[in-house]
Amino acid sequence: MKVVAIVGSIRKESYNMQLAQFIQKRYTEKLDLEVLSLKDLPMYNQDIENEAPQAVLDFKAKVKAADAVLWVTPEYNGTVPGVMVNAIDWLSRVDKVMIGKPSIIMGASMGNLGTVKAQLHLRDILFSPGINSPLLSGNDVYIGAVHTKFDEEGNLTDEGTVKFLDVVIDNFLSWAKKYV
Repeated sequence: MKVVAIVGSIRKESYNMQLAQFIQKRYTEKLDLEVLSLKDLPMYNQDIENEAPQAVLDFKAKVKAADAVLWVTPEYNGTVPGVMVNAIDWLSRVDKVMIGKPSIIMGASMGNLGTVKAQLHLRDILFSPGINSPLLSGNDVYIGAVHTKFDEEGNLTDEGTVKFLDVVIDNFLSWAKKYV
């Protein structure tokens, strides 16, 4: 299954990017995962949405070509980061490439609650009319104390978290097949 990961952090040492890259490496036999960068997306502007910059067109084309989307969000001030909202704004306009495309949400933070608040907000956003993405429920991935769970090479070393991800990824792939 072709999946794109949209990571809401552009920080060089982002734990959420490490999580997406770990999933990309670990489940390479189960899914074809491309981690998309949000660094080059300009701020959404309705004045140019019909003649969007090439970076936007390329980003939207990759999302459109994917069978599903993995959203990996940090939590900034109790909500979804601005770069992720900006990406969603572009995806929700003109050709609306997310409508009907299955999604799963994950997130990691140094706090104990993972990214619970951000994921709740993201869930609401993904149900909005311009996105309308079916979400896998009951497989919530909130990785707290993430700074203790990755090694210097970006490997997730917490055995319980890895085993949980194994189950969630299998559940997601089985569920998402009905939309492909």
